[in-house]
Amino acid sequence: MICSSPRHVFLLTRDLLFRGKLSAVCAAAGVEVVRDEAACDLAVIELDAPAAADRLQGLVGRGVSVLAFGSHVNAEQLRGAREAGAEAVPNSQVEARLRALLERLSS
Repeated sequence: MICSSPRHVFLLTRDLLFRGKLSAVCAAAGVEVVRDEAACDLAVIELDAPAAADRLQGLVGRGVSVLAFGSHVNAEQLRGAREAGAEAVPNSQVEARLRALLERLSS
């Protein structure tokens, strides 16, 4: 479930290229990227990041919307994220999906 109007997005990714691209998408939508996951209303989580599964579950448990992403070859990991309550997409789709979510929710 994705919240109706995210204003603060937490990004958890080890990949600086993804971080840069996703930060740019957020900035273009007028959404602030925050370092504190407790201060976000939307979290974007790379499933291969350290403790990603625990963080995902904690965020979903608190009612925070989560967009998770990971390798397309790891279908179990993506499925597990969906079963935990996140929206999960392959790496190749995360930038476009985040953009679409933020555009749809801001209108």
